[in-house]
Amino acid sequence: MRIEKVYFKTKDGLELTGLLHTSESKEEKEVIISVHGMGSNCLKKRDDIIAKKVTDNNISYFTFNNRGQGLINGVHTDTGKMNQGTVFEDVTDCYYDITAAIKTLMGIGYKKIHLMGHSLGSTKVVYTYNKMLHNKDDKMLQNIKSIILLSLVDLVNVMDMLNKCKPNLDIVSLAKEKEQKGELNYIIETCAPFMPYVSVKTFMRYYKYNKDIDFAKYTTNDFEFKEINNIKVPLFMRWGNNKELISIPAEDVVEVCNNKIHNEKKNIGFINGATHNYTGVEKILADEIYSFVSQVK
Repeated sequence: MRIEKVYFKTKDGLELTGLLHTSESKEEKEVIISVHGMGSNCLKKRDDIIAKKVTDNNISYFTFNNRGQGLINGVHTDTGKMNQGTVFEDVTDCYYDITAAIKTLMGIGYKKIHLMGHSLGSTKVVYTYNKMLHNKDDKMLQNIKSIILLSLVDLVNVMDMLNKCKPNLDIVSLAKEKEQKGELNYIIETCAPFMPYVSVKTFMRYYKYNKDIDFAKYTTNDFEFKEINNIKVPLFMRWGNNKELISIPAEDVVEVCNNKIHNEKKNIGFINGATHNYTGVEKILADEIYSFVSQVK
């Protein structure tokens, strides 16, 4: 397996860096683009194991650091400097990051793209796919051959979990109080391992101003999963059943999704014993992902 560093720039002027994993022949025209989750990055064992599996079978693997990398990053764009990272990011800016990655890979010569996200990265993938449909980004869409969603979370439900992580702290009430005072950049210490700090603006984006990103309400009986049902290419979804960021058993999430998601080429399930990050079962995950993409025409 070869690994090449790739620099690319988003439409709003942010420079991002990714790692392109290819086979020794470097002749692939097919690639998986991986979008990392909240506070994460492109340097993970899980990515290495998936990359090894697919490149051994002549499918490239591209993982990159999006603007939600880490906790706080001071980044420069064409419009000036801004704070990003988990604490400050606006999740909908993912459209710029993901479409820039797609265009970069298309520019290299890839014609068959599988778009994959993990956790918040899955939210970003679904949001971006729907925005591409809305914007009629047909050149990109015609190259997206499948969507892979790993541990897609119910964002409001996760924010409720966040509210319970620090004793004697009501994050929702504090965030609303600071918002009323205009203190949107006030940073709340939550002590949650998946989001130890969050700005008021970012928290309220997930918790309240979330109409365009709140599309995984597994526990709402009449929820229709409209945005996910807009995905017409083959769809792969997985969760773990051990310390996963879901409030109901993985078996129930899978049942809900299989009943309400109408994609004719869906593959929805969970990996027994897997945590939210799939630690220790990365090879099983890699095998299942490759089995799925190898059947996509």
